Amino acid sequence: MAIAVIGPLAVIFALWGAYGVVSMSFGAPDYGLKVNDERISIETLNRAWQQRQAQYQQTLNGVEMSDAQKSMLQQQLIDEYVRQTLLRQRAQRSGYRATDAQVKAAVTSEPAFQLDGKYDPRVARNMLAQIGMTEEGFFAERREALQIGQLSEAIELSAFLTPAELDRIYALENEQRELRYALLTADHFQAAVKLDDAKIKSWYDAHPNDYMSPESVRLQYAELRLDSIASQLTVTPEDLRAYYDKNQSRYSEIEKRHAHHILIALPAGADAKADAAALAKAQDVAAQLKAGKDFGELSKKFSADPGSATRGGDLGWADKATYVAAFADALFSMQPGQISDPVKTQYGYHIIRLDEIRPAHVRSFDEAHTQIESEYRRDQAAEIFGDRQEQLQQKLESGGSADLDALSRQFGLQAGEIKDFTRSSGGAPLGGKQDLLRAVFNEEVISSGKLAGPVALAEDHLVVFKVLEHRAPAPQPIASVRDEIIAAIRKSESTSAAKSAADDAVKRLQAGAGWDEVVKSLDVKVAPAAFIGRSDPQLPAQVRQAAFAAPRPAGKPIYSAIALDNGGAAVLAITSIKPGTAGANPQNDEQLIGQYMGRDREGDMRAYLLELQRRATVKTNPTVFQ
Repeated sequence: MAIAVIGPLAVIFALWGAYGVVSMSFGAPDYGLKVNDERISIETLNRAWQQRQAQYQQTLNGVEMSDAQKSMLQQQLIDEYVRQTLLRQRAQRSGYRATDAQVKAAVTSEPAFQLDGKYDPRVARNMLAQIGMTEEGFFAERREALQIGQLSEAIELSAFLTPAELDRIYALENEQRELRYALLTADHFQAAVKLDDAKIKSWYDAHPNDYMSPESVRLQYAELRLDSIASQLTVTPEDLRAYYDKNQSRYSEIEKRHAHHILIALPAGADAKADAAALAKAQDVAAQLKAGKDFGELSKKFSADPGSATRGGDLGWADKATYVAAFADALFSMQPGQISDPVKTQYGYHIIRLDEIRPAHVRSFDEAHTQIESEYRRDQAAEIFGDRQEQLQQKLESGGSADLDALSRQFGLQAGEIKDFTRSSGGAPLGGKQDLLRAVFNEEVISSGKLAGPVALAEDHLVVFKVLEHRAPAPQPIASVRDEIIAAIRKSESTSAAKSAADDAVKRLQAGAGWDEVVKSLDVKVAPAAFIGRSDPQLPAQVRQAAFAAPRPAGKPIYSAIALDNGGAAVLAITSIKPGTAGANPQNDEQLIGQYMGRDREGDMRAYLLELQRRATVKTNPTVFQ
C-alpha cells in the first residue's frame, strides 16, 4: 500500500545520483537534514526510515538486514529527501503552483482510495492509517508532487530534435548493408575431432566448474492457498442469495451481438487505385450475398481474416467495445438478418451480417449461480487468507514456533517436502521464483535451521519453510558427465577448426581471391547477397550484429570471420551501404523518435538536477538514524 500511494514520487528521484555539495555538522543540531537553510526534522526522517525499512523487510522475506544494507538504504533515503526538496524549492521559486482542485482531483483518482471505481473517503482514511499518514500530510505530499511534476514537464517539453539530428537518426537506425555470408557449421568439422580418455580427463580437469552438482537443500514447507481455503468453506443458499442481492451489478451484461463478416484486405498506406479495387471487390461480394449466395462459402473464399474465415466468418458474441469504431458503429446500427454495405476500417473493407442480438440484462440468481458461488467463496476466503497471512508473519517474527507441522495444523496449511530444491531452478511443486530462491538460500536461514517466510508465490499463494539439509556444490564423477564432456570437446574443437578455416578464407579474400572461388573451396552453405537492416530476422543474430559492427566499406568489400556461440563460424563480406531514410516504416520511425526524445528529456532533467545539486548547501545530522 505504501508503495502504491507514495511510490509515484520516487519515479522522479530515481533518475539522479547522489547530491552535490554536502557539509557534515558534528555538533548537536536539532534537525535531521538541512537543504539550502530549509530544515527537515529528525522525526520526519526517522518516520520515513521506519516505513522504508518495513517495505524492504518484506522483500527480504523476514530476513534481518545487515548493517551495510541499512547504511546504504538510509543514505538513499537522505538523497531522495535532498532531491525532493531541491526540486520543490525551485518549482516554488519559478512560480509553479497546484490548485486545490488539482490536488483534490489527484487524490480522488488514486486507485487505492476507490471502491467500485469511485473515490470513497472512508477507504482513503483507512488506507492512510495503515501506512501511518494523515489526510493533511497526504494532501501536502500530492501538492508537492504536482508542483515538481509541472517543473519536470516544463523541462522535458523544452527538448526537441533538429532536422539534421532527425536525418542522422534515420541514416543510422534505418541503414541497410549489403551482406554476403557463408556458414561453416560445426558438424562439417567434427569428423576431424579425435577423442581418447586422456583428452576427456584433461578437459574435465580444466573445466571443474562446468561439472559441479547444483547447490541444493532438502526443504520442508507448508503452503497457504486461497483456493484451498475457498473449497473448504461451508456455503448456504441464504449466503449466496444475500451475496447476489448485494452485488447484482456484477451480474449485469451489456448488449452483445452475434455476427459474421468477410474482410477484403487493404494494406496500410495503399494508394487510391488499390483502395478502389478493394472496394469494388467488397461491393461484388456484398451483391453476391444479397443475391442469396452462402455467406460461409464466400467467407472461406474471399475473407482475409484468418481468425474467422475458416469458420465461415463467424465472430461469435461480442459487445461494442470489442471492435474498432467504424465496424462497431455499423454492426450496432443493424437489424438481425441484415447484410451491410462495405464498411471501411484500417484493415480493409468488411461485409457484415448481423445474426442475433442479446439485449443488456441482469442475469438471474439461477443463471449466475455457479459464478455467484465461486465469487462468494473467493471473497470470503480472501479475508481469511489475509488474516492468516498476518498472523503467520507475526508468529514467525516473534519466534513463537519452530515446529512446521504444528504451524500447519494451527493455520490450516498444506505441508510437503522437496528432497532436491536447487539454487538454480528450485523444485516442484513450489517452482523457482526468485523471491523464494533468495529466501531459501539465505545464509542465516540455512545455518539457523529456523522457520522462514512467509514468501508470496502469488497473490493467493504463500509458503513458509525450513531447510532440513544443505548440500554445497560438489564435483560430479567423470563417468556421470562423460557424454557432456565429449559434446563440449566436439563443439570446442570443431568451432576452432571452423574459425581457423574462416580466418584463412578472409586472408584469401583480402589478397584478391574471388568470393565464389573461396566459398566453393569451403564446401559450405552460402547465402546470396542481400541488403539487410539492423533488425532483420532472416539471418542469425550474431551475423547481423557483426555486419553492423564492421567498418563502412570505402570502395572495396570489408571481410571478417566470426565464431558462432552455438558452434561453427561464419565468413562475412560487406560490399555496400544504403543510408537510411524516413518513411520506409512509419511505425518504426515513430518509435525511434520517441526513444531519442526520451533520452534527450532524461538527459535534460539529469543535467538540471545536477546544476541544482552543484549550487546546493546540504547539512546532514550524522546521528539522525541513531
